[in-house]
Amino acid sequence: MDLRNVIFAIALSFAVLFGWSVIFETPQIQDENQSEKIEKNNSDAPSVNNEKEDINKISRSDAINLSKRISFENENVIGSISLKGALIDDITFKKYNKTLGSQKKVTYLNPKDTDDGYFIETGWAASNIKGLPNKDTIWKVKGNSKLSSGNSVTIEWDNKSGLVFIKKFELDEKFLFKVTQEIQNKSNASVELYPYAQITRNQKPILEAGSMSGTLILHDGYIGVFDEDLKEYDYDDIKDKKKEHSAESGWLGITDKFWITALVPEKNQSFKGEFVYKANSFKANYIVNKPIIIQPSSSKSSLSKVFVAAKEVKVIDGYAKSEGINKFDLTIDWGWLYFLTKPLFFIINYLFELTKNFGIAIILVTMAVRLLFFPLANYSFRSMAKMKILQPELLRLKELHKGDKVKLQQEMMALYKREKVNPLSGCLPILIQIPFFFAIYKMLLISLEMRHQPFFGWIKDLSAQDPTSIFNIFGLIPWDPPSFLIIGAWPIMMGATMYLQQKLNPTPPDPIQAKIFMFFPLFLTIILAPFPSGLVVYWTINNILTIAQQWIIMRSTTVKTK
Repeated sequence: MDLRNVIFAIALSFAVLFGWSVIFETPQIQDENQSEKIEKNNSDAPSVNNEKEDINKISRSDAINLSKRISFENENVIGSISLKGALIDDITFKKYNKTLGSQKKVTYLNPKDTDDGYFIETGWAASNIKGLPNKDTIWKVKGNSKLSSGNSVTIEWDNKSGLVFIKKFELDEKFLFKVTQEIQNKSNASVELYPYAQITRNQKPILEAGSMSGTLILHDGYIGVFDEDLKEYDYDDIKDKKKEHSAESGWLGITDKFWITALVPEKNQSFKGEFVYKANSFKANYIVNKPIIIQPSSSKSSLSKVFVAAKEVKVIDGYAKSEGINKFDLTIDWGWLYFLTKPLFFIINYLFELTKNFGIAIILVTMAVRLLFFPLANYSFRSMAKMKILQPELLRLKELHKGDKVKLQQEMMALYKREKVNPLSGCLPILIQIPFFFAIYKMLLISLEMRHQPFFGWIKDLSAQDPTSIFNIFGLIPWDPPSFLIIGAWPIMMGATMYLQQKLNPTPPDPIQAKIFMFFPLFLTIILAPFPSGLVVYWTINNILTIAQQWIIMRSTTVKTK
């Protein structure tokens, strides 16, 4: 088997792995020396999760009405903060619909008393001090009660033992909350307290069809950067064992495919980050390593930054720069081809702004990629054309020297040298396409900007699979086939162009190999049918351009043999 066939086999293996990870959730293999290692730290901080929680679940509307609230709104979010516990527990993204064609917006945070409770708290912890505010504390508003990008809101609680707790909430024009916690010590003794912030999620999210979350392709769950190290854990990892990391700087949170909650501690304060499953809830929190000491008749404060964000690339990158948050752009899972995926996104997004259609932008990028590698592809196709023309001569040599493999190899190498043919050069187009295939796929999968973006005709969402199916003749028969039978028009066009492209290539000399490669387009059509239609559009257009280039070269290529 020559190297060209090896590359085809590698591509086939990648396709199998892709298909497997699409259909099945991939378990994470634990590395006892690395991923299971809990970092040692010198934190004196107490545990944040000492309270026992026994919650009777109620509806969301009942939970919202259970306590007085601070309402907030800007151009991107609308919601409220509960005065019971001072919890940020009600947020809706104003610009994003829950499903295609629906007017219902994405509601992301929910009160703690609901089944899908998802909320953020800030507070103070101590080992030996009672009378600290908790999730049941009733706070009072001081002054303005409407939070917006231009107006902050301050709330207060007095523990009647000499400590007054004050929280100031600020909201920018996008997705950032700043929570300043202040303590006024009116007692006769100094106190030592540790500021903390915590995200709590009552249950794993229900994933959209085709979301790919929870697989090797896309991470969702716990995420954080501790100093320079990115840490990612699945929900099931934390159920087995909590994870702790101490750092001088960083951030942590819980990420979904398109949305994220994240906490950023105050600068110049070392902290301990913790990912834990407790009281049937998933929690991500940080607590500072050293206490803040508040002397009698004085006050101290601490700042927490809280993000409840749609993962818009420009917004996330903007926060990373303006707020000085190291590696905050990694909240978007660009993958191991980061250096290729992210630039491709910016190119396609720019072309989208020009054309107003992401499908056209994808086609233009495909053409640009083909143009970039045009000379290399020309050389490769010319060599492949010569290889195809030489096949009868190669078969003659094999028959002539079938009993002498050494002589056969010598004659074949002499033929290649005489005709200036490199049998390995046919691998280059495949090698070129694979990384762009992965990068385009990853970009379409994770980019919120491409969510619910239409192409033409029946493609209403380039980030979702082609909704048509050959099994109901693309909608002519009034029958909705099951999901595994949805093989749309674009995947079929992709498979057909792959078949035509393969007919232009030299046929493998081994009959078994030839049959396997003839089956290859059908196999990929089935495997890639559930993938984003934008990816299939890219692959189909790439095939068409490749066929045109290869056909022209083959028509103009000749060889001379003995």
